[in-house]
Amino acid sequence: MFPIQVDEKMRGWLAVLAVSLGIFSLMTSELLPVGLLTPVGEALDVSAGTAGLMVTVPGLVAGLAAPLLTVRAAAVDRRLMLAWLVGLMAVANLACALAPHFAVVLAARVMIGVSVGGFWAIAGGLAARLVPPQQAGAATAVIFGGVSTASVLGVPAGTLIGEVAGWRGGFAAVAALGLAALAGLLLLVPRLPSQRTIRFTDLPALLRTNTGVRVGLVVTVLLISGHFAAYTFVRPLLHDLAQLDDSLIGVVLMMYGLAGIAGNFLAGHRASRQLNGTLALIAATLAGATALFALAAAGPLAGTVVLVVWGLAYGGVSVTLQTWMLRAAPGMTEPASSLFVAAFNLSIAFGALVGGFTADQSATVGVLYVACGLTLAAALTVAVRSKQTI
Repeated sequence: MFPIQVDEKMRGWLAVLAVSLGIFSLMTSELLPVGLLTPVGEALDVSAGTAGLMVTVPGLVAGLAAPLLTVRAAAVDRRLMLAWLVGLMAVANLACALAPHFAVVLAARVMIGVSVGGFWAIAGGLAARLVPPQQAGAATAVIFGGVSTASVLGVPAGTLIGEVAGWRGGFAAVAALGLAALAGLLLLVPRLPSQRTIRFTDLPALLRTNTGVRVGLVVTVLLISGHFAAYTFVRPLLHDLAQLDDSLIGVVLMMYGLAGIAGNFLAGHRASRQLNGTLALIAATLAGATALFALAAAGPLAGTVVLVVWGLAYGGVSVTLQTWMLRAAPGMTEPASSLFVAAFNLSIAFGALVGGFTADQSATVGVLYVACGLTLAAALTVAVRSKQTI
């Protein structure tokens, strides 16, 4: 029974929207430091590479938490589990907003990683329990739309808030968003008694027996690592390479985000008909965009245009990779989703770490060459598999 009584036809979709808001707030929280990297580093007296740990740490923790919490929390009501994880995220962001030292920020980012990994892995299988079976596909798309939207819009929005209210204000705003998501989950989502559908042994078994899943995970690692090796440092890149004023960076990132939303819808439509070709095109476009940024973004206009193309391509990454994994393992969707969430978040951590090392050891522009190489490798991997139907 729902805590709030609403029309029967609306109940499931209100719950779906509440879960989508939760995953949007969590992914925005995970990626927020991308837009606040420079001001946080300057305020807390750390280098750009060290500040990049704000992205590395939660990505690493989320990748480990996804399979662990999915299995170990089998006896917990899913509604309460999701609410607890979102509440933890809100508290962690408030701690970031008040942090006097960078070590406090990193400790809080560990909590955010736990929240992201657990929530995403659990939420992925809930659509069929919230709406009628014939609407489960659309509901799943809406839930995972929170991931895509946060990836391409949450960061620019947080950056704009940070420019107006300071970087601490940006973290505080995401904490408030988390509290709103918490209220939505408690008020709109029904009780969801746990259903143990995944065991630890399911994960290595799926990897051993399913070639499509293995390929999907390899491409996920290459694409996400490559993207975040560069995107983690997009603010200094826009300032130093594209010569953009700090006051314009938030606006340009918002343009990137809007392009990404368009890319999400375009890729989602095209991937249902031409999955391999869509994924190969996305990877090749990301490789080309990062290379062009390094070689030709010598001014604000060129940098903005290339970044918009970058956003258009990356906007389709989550929905296309998710489609690949679900199509590769139609009878094992929860284990496949758990592996995908782990690979996605570990790749965020790995990409940010590689990018941070590159930024500290050479010029910041080096992260673009790293990104180009990894995303090009992803495109080639998909091309090699182009004759196999996924």
